[in-house]
Amino acid sequence: MKNMSFALLAGASLLVAGPHRALAIDAAAPPEPGVIYAGPPAPPEPMRTAYAERANLGGGFIEFLFGEGRPRGYQQQPPIYEPQPAYGSRRAMLPPMDPQQSEEANDPAQRPFDPKFERQVVDYRGKESPGTIVVDTPNKFLFLVQGDGTALRYGIGVGRPGFTWSGVKTISAKKEWPAWTPPPEMLARRPDLPRHMEGGPQNPLGARAMYLGSSLYRIHGSNEPWTIGTNVSSGCIRMRNEDVIDLYGRVNVGARVVVI
Repeated sequence: MKNMSFALLAGASLLVAGPHRALAIDAAAPPEPGVIYAGPPAPPEPMRTAYAERANLGGGFIEFLFGEGRPRGYQQQPPIYEPQPAYGSRRAMLPPMDPQQSEEANDPAQRPFDPKFERQVVDYRGKESPGTIVVDTPNKFLFLVQGDGTALRYGIGVGRPGFTWSGVKTISAKKEWPAWTPPPEMLARRPDLPRHMEGGPQNPLGARAMYLGSSLYRIHGSNEPWTIGTNVSSGCIRMRNEDVIDLYGRVNVGARVVVI
């Protein structure tokens, strides 16, 4: 009887242990099938990283979880691009620009003169009497009123912003190839200017000057004809030399000048 009890207990133990062993066997992954390569596999390319330095998190899964994909103290570096040849680009096939041509293109003296500033006869419907000079500052024209409903119109250069003015003056003096002495106010702004310059082709007053009353303003010529039609002077009325010579011969001292 006692032997039978031991046998029954042993059998029960085997029945209990049996399922656990079966579960352990089922849980084990089946072996991977072997793969035979024709040659040794090529090593994988090293992974490039944009990080300036690695974090001190130990790497691996912990760094991925707590580093948010970037190391501590990481600052993104701007990408460095290597210039590439512009293949097929029209610009790449152009010859280099001649420096002399580039300088000439930027030289104001090479700018064409606007034909609208050429001397011409125009209709005049104003109230000024013949022989009066009317200076239209905004449009950069000077009119010499004629006696038949017309006026001679000349292109002019006028004062820069802050140097324009308006009023009525008379021509107090006329000079051919005038000398030039910059006033103290101008020398304070431009200490590089000469203190005095005799008349001549290089003189900024040009070929003729007509002085306006007792002021420092003049109607005068210029050795920079490309400035006609611009705001360029310190208040004087600037003309091309050929135009100021023409006007000079048409007006007398005492002529009325209206600047608007």
